[in-house]
Amino acid sequence: MNAQLTILVVDDFDDTRLLLRTWLERRGFRVVEAENGFQAINRAELEAPDLIIMDMQMPQLDGLSATRRIRSLKSLTSVPILAVSAYGADQFRDQALAAGCNEYVSTPFDPATLEGIIRSLVHRDSA
Repeated sequence: MNAQLTILVVDDFDDTRLLLRTWLERRGFRVVEAENGFQAINRAELEAPDLIIMDMQMPQLDGLSATRRIRSLKSLTSVPILAVSAYGADQFRDQALAAGCNEYVSTPFDPATLEGIIRSLVHRDSA
């Protein structure tokens, strides 16, 4: 079912991207990666992913700014964006949702919870 679904993983840490890539690929998703907000925008435009997992804290262009720019592109306005951050405070969740993210998860996260959120966002988008 997931073979055709593409997820863009955006994180400045190589280890985090590798972990998410491995985990997502084992669940049948196609994964593309970006190391910062600028790459995220470019990759999103090129790949038209079914979902974006966006780290909020990155150098150069943070996840909030990248999300706002992605949301300004007509071809990407409906792509679900899942914000991921080490900051669990409600204010960070509110900022992520206000920037255009669909959901917010703080790290470390439970894999089953993350998978449920991903499937909900992808299903909601395709419904």
